Amino acid sequence: MTTYARAASAKMLGLNWEKPKVNRARRIPFIPLERELDDLIAAASRRTACYLQLLKETGMRAGEALRLKWTDIDFERQTVTLNTPEKGGNPRVWKVSSKLVEMLKTIPRRDVKVFPVTYTDLKCCFLRLKKKLAHKLGNPRLLRITFHTFRYWKATMEYHKTKDPSYVKEMLGHKKLDTTLLYIQLERTLFQTSSDEFTVKVAKTPGEVKALLEVGFDYVCEKDGLMFFRKRK
Repeated sequence: MTTYARAASAKMLGLNWEKPKVNRARRIPFIPLERELDDLIAAASRRTACYLQLLKETGMRAGEALRLKWTDIDFERQTVTLNTPEKGGNPRVWKVSSKLVEMLKTIPRRDVKVFPVTYTDLKCCFLRLKKKLAHKLGNPRLLRITFHTFRYWKATMEYHKTKDPSYVKEMLGHKKLDTTLLYIQLERTLFQTSSDEFTVKVAKTPGEVKALLEVGFDYVCEKDGLMFFRKRK
C-alpha cells in the first residue's frame, strides 16, 4: 500500500498516522548544450516554444510555469513574477529577454493563464517533439531532456557566470543553500580545464577590484594591503 493510500485510510478511520520521511538519493542530472535546448525550442509549436523559452530563461519548475497568469507578466518592464511557487519555495521575479516578451505577445489570450493546458498533455506533446527531432538531427541526447532539465541547465550556467551560490539559490527559490550546492559541482566538472597556468593580478582600490571581477578574475587573498586575483589561462 502506498503512503498516500495509508494516509487516506487512516483519515477515514479517524486514526493518527504520520507519513514516514524518505531520504531519496540524489542523482547527478544531465546538462545539455545550449544549442540542444534551442533546437527543441525552434522545432516546437508557438505556445510550446514560448513555454520552453520561459523555462530556459527563468529556471522555473514545470508546474510553476503552468500556473503563470497574464497578470504576472509586465510587458513594459519585461519582467515575469512568480507568487505561487512549488515545494514551499520562495516567490521570485525575473527580468526576461525581448525575445521571450515577443514570443509571449504572439500567444492568444483565451484564458487567465498563459498556458491553459494540462501537464500531461504538454508532456506528451514534448515527448513527441523530442523523438521526432532526435531522429531528424541524429542526436539521441535530446531524448534525455525533460522540463526540469531546463532548470538544471539554467542554474549551472548562472553559477558559472556569477560564481555566487547565494544568487543561484534566490533565483531557484530554494529555502536552503545545501540544495543549491549541486550546481557548483556540475559547473566545476563541465567547465574545468586541463591547464594549471594562471594570470595573476594585484588590486589596490575598489575600482581595480571591480574591474578584475568583471573580466572573470577570482579573489585569492590579501597581503600587505594588496588584494591578489587570478584567472586560469
